[in-house]
Amino acid sequence: MRRYKQLLLANKAWANELTDENPKFFERQVAGQRPDFLWIGCSDSRVSPEQMTMTPPGGMFIHRNVANLVNDEDLNLQSVLQYAVAVLQVRHVIICGHYGCGGIAATLDGGTVGPVDRWLKGARDVLAAHRHEVMCHNTAEERVNRLVEVNVRDQLVRLARTETVQTAWAAGQELFLHGWVYDIRDGHIKPLMEIDCDTALDSVPRPDRVLLRSESAEMPEDL
Repeated sequence: MRRYKQLLLANKAWANELTDENPKFFERQVAGQRPDFLWIGCSDSRVSPEQMTMTPPGGMFIHRNVANLVNDEDLNLQSVLQYAVAVLQVRHVIICGHYGCGGIAATLDGGTVGPVDRWLKGARDVLAAHRHEVMCHNTAEERVNRLVEVNVRDQLVRLARTETVQTAWAAGQELFLHGWVYDIRDGHIKPLMEIDCDTALDSVPRPDRVLLRSESAEMPEDL
């Protein structure tokens, strides 16, 4: 059987399972959505936000792009952000990068062309701003993963400066911004930082350095 047909069969099984558990499930979906979260993440096929957080349909508004970048000229992202914050009134916006990100690796390696090269300018700007703390690491994995972390930090600050977020905070809307990294090596999410209306954006600290597995094994258990 062709693989795309397997997707259709899986969809039928999924829908049947949900209606077996709750016959009115899709009836309630038609009534509208009221998610608590907006997720801005990477397009990588290994990173599935609803699956890895066990969020049911209707619980999360989602935008994904290569390397989870916040670009002021990206009308797609800016439209998603505006709708999520101003209309859906989400309380939490999450930017989640992931270790081993191909877009971040391409930013370090170069050689990209076309739309991908133009898109990654935002990531190259992050590298230029944090070059020393990225390039001081010994291995390619360490450099990629450190750039993943500081990229999440810088994109979160960019997000906080957007007109949509600033307008919401000025109006007293409760809105919290979160920077996370997903570890594809073990499936765990690592919270890096939070920003709210009282955060001084010019002094947001760098996230803690990535902890590799070899280092983790050497640490005392009480840390």
